[in-house]
Amino acid sequence: MGRIKKFFQALYIQLFKINDTPQRISLGFGLGVFLGIFPGTGVIAAIFCALLLRVNRASTLLGCLLTNTWISIVTFLLSIKVGSSIMQVNWQELKQQWKVFLQDFRWVDLFRLSAIKIILPVIVGYVVVGVGLGILAYLVTLVIIKKAKYADKD
Repeated sequence: MGRIKKFFQALYIQLFKINDTPQRISLGFGLGVFLGIFPGTGVIAAIFCALLLRVNRASTLLGCLLTNTWISIVTFLLSIKVGSSIMQVNWQELKQQWKVFLQDFRWVDLFRLSAIKIILPVIVGYVVVGVGLGILAYLVTLVIIKKAKYADKD
């Protein structure tokens, strides 16, 4: 229990005590969460996007590291379900096709039309899930930072 408490204290110090505007910190964290969830992106993409969008780099990196790989199985299944729903495809069949696709994976397969039919719904799902969780992370972080900064003034 002590380790968990220390982890959250360190997270609080790293994220909420950054000397930047609450909006830039929160935008950075939300961007990091999105990039951490979206496959194929990572720390380098997070820092590049933070620089490009002029948001807080530390919070972007922290958001990316907190979500990258830690919740990838959950987000993969959620992305399959969301993407299948949007693209009107049976999610269980899509999940089975992904298993077969990954077992016999070759780079050439990415460019086949049949592969695009199973990749596109998952990409759409990842974008929707990533954007949704990124916005949620932004809003929650913004509220917490504003309350923390307001409490520090008293």
